[in-house]
Amino acid sequence: MKTNDYVKYMTQTFVKFIDQPREERMRQRQERRENKAAFWFRWFGIMPYILYSEVKKRKRS
Repeated sequence: MKTNDYVKYMTQTFVKFIDQPREERMRQRQERRENKAAFWFRWFGIMPYILYSEVKKRKRS
């Protein structure tokens, strides 16, 4: 990607962001936070998450 293309892309992205109302930006940010995967899954994959879930289930029983 040439420098000119990159500057154009960044400018378009910035203008698109600024043109949105503040409430819309806050709503989108909140949605991203809600859709984020759990800490165990994000950092260590599925296996530690499964083990954690199993230990949690056994403690309840």
